[in-house]
Amino acid sequence: MISEIYNQILYIPLLNALIYIYNTISLESLGFAVIILTIIIRIILFPLFHKMTKNQMVLQKIQPLIKATTEKHKDNKEEQVKKILEIYKTNKVNPFSSIGFLLIQIPILLALFHVFVKGFTDETLVNLYSFIYKPDQIHSIFLNLINLEKMSIIIVVLAAFSQYMQGQLSLLKNDVNKNDPAQKIGRQMIYIAPALTFFILLGLPSVIGLYWITTSVFSIGQQIIINHSLKNYGKDQANN
Repeated sequence: MISEIYNQILYIPLLNALIYIYNTISLESLGFAVIILTIIIRIILFPLFHKMTKNQMVLQKIQPLIKATTEKHKDNKEEQVKKILEIYKTNKVNPFSSIGFLLIQIPILLALFHVFVKGFTDETLVNLYSFIYKPDQIHSIFLNLINLEKMSIIIVVLAAFSQYMQGQLSLLKNDVNKNDPAQKIGRQMIYIAPALTFFILLGLPSVIGLYWITTSVFSIGQQIIINHSLKNYGKDQANN
């Protein structure tokens, strides 16, 4: 039951969208079809990702204030919670909102993953809608260089590097408490995430790596915009 709902709402629509793009916009290039579909999905989800990322960065910014408040009211837990909630309200952030955002994103990303992993065999293409033309052949050679149906070390390295760059941008350069456990974990993840990306993609077709690169590059652009918008956040708050 759940599997059927998942297929009808997510997997099959995404498969059809990819094939439609392949037949039209991408000029029968699987690589460009993947890039275009990924960008379209990220644009649709942009408000969600933007809000989540901004929420996380503001939480980083106000950590020193939360820590000071916790220390100040350590003998009065009720007052401590009240003051911390006031800080969240003043800064318009919710420490638990990221969980909700992730729960929305995961099914979509999982469906995309299944589209790429299951491939484009006759068995999977029977799921095409009647108005979507079934291509005679899927051209999986990208830029006359990379076979997207097989693992490519070039794609793997680029995916890991783009993940690293995304991680570097996700940590604020200013007002970072290097002794804060959360900040330490964040700095460690800058190196752990690319390493995991590298080893995960070693066993997967490079079409997934191409998706990974595209979404990371999109996230990097988004992160630059958010970093710029929050550049003077702490100063502005102090002046208010």
